[in-house]
Amino acid sequence: MDVALLVPGPFDTISGGYIYDGRLVEGLRANGHDVQVVELAGRHPLPDDEALASARHALDAVPAGARIVIDGLGLPSFGPLVEELERRRAVGLIHHPTALEHGNPGEVRDALRAAELQLFPRLARLVATSNLTAQRLAPEFGVDPARVGVVEPGTDPAPRSTGSGDGCSILALGSLIPRKGHDVLLRALAMLPDLEWRLTIAGGARDPVYAHGLQALAEELGIAQRVDFPGEVDGAVLEALWQGADIFALASHWEGYGMAVAEALARGLPVAVSAGGALADLVPVEAGVVSPPGDVVSLGKAMRRAIFDTELRAEMAEAAWRAGQRLPRWEDRAAAFVAELERA
Repeated sequence: MDVALLVPGPFDTISGGYIYDGRLVEGLRANGHDVQVVELAGRHPLPDDEALASARHALDAVPAGARIVIDGLGLPSFGPLVEELERRRAVGLIHHPTALEHGNPGEVRDALRAAELQLFPRLARLVATSNLTAQRLAPEFGVDPARVGVVEPGTDPAPRSTGSGDGCSILALGSLIPRKGHDVLLRALAMLPDLEWRLTIAGGARDPVYAHGLQALAEELGIAQRVDFPGEVDGAVLEALWQGADIFALASHWEGYGMAVAEALARGLPVAVSAGGALADLVPVEAGVVSPPGDVVSLGKAMRRAIFDTELRAEMAEAAWRAGQRLPRWEDRAAAFVAELERA
């Protein structure tokens, strides 16, 4: 099968969505499929003129007969081309609808929702990365449920995290954007000055104003000396963070799936998360603590017990390890995605 993946550039951006796309491309190519990655220029998801022109150019460059897959982050830029997308039976890859992005101004959310309401129902198929996202597409965006499929992210076999061996090292991975709720996590941990903990928030500053505000908030709360912001990390640095962590935390307001949480489970790490989007479904109750999105007090109380009670934390780690070994593996995700394309 010839596949063209159209996605906002740069394709090597480190985020859950881009990692998913990259692993999917690797898997498809390994299975003998010809995959062309086309990077879209301009501003996304709310497109500017450069993005609109790039979408037109990208679509013109895809050979006839190739299966067109457009990452949902770039889909709004194809609004003027919806009739051609329908004719060419294009497929949308939906990590989560851009209209649901937390922190966008109302006029941005309205524009994105209008674009997705126009585009989603006319695509040959939508492939969501979680059941929760898939279930929202019909009632909220007018999509025929028969045109919606799900291919959840995979995990890799990974060594079990050994922990810090001293106090409690908490790891949070995720772009520094409002939806990830890092400010909620900081406020929750500031409620626990009597406990021995350190926090590392690793992720790129996709929203520089919000990222700067997080560091200012840590200073304001009097916990700056306990919090590290190493930025975007990968390779040996990321592996060292995984190995040295005692708890993984993510206070997102919404996650279409939660790939970092899945990886934490695959490494046997107890997790402290919000019930934002698909996270509550991903985390077994015995493997961590789950609090309502944005609820600082609830998260702080839940994390107090997980930090203080080392015996409980060990039990959570064992449950996380068992759950992590049951998660889908990347090796079979490409075949599942091809099956969805064949239904388009």
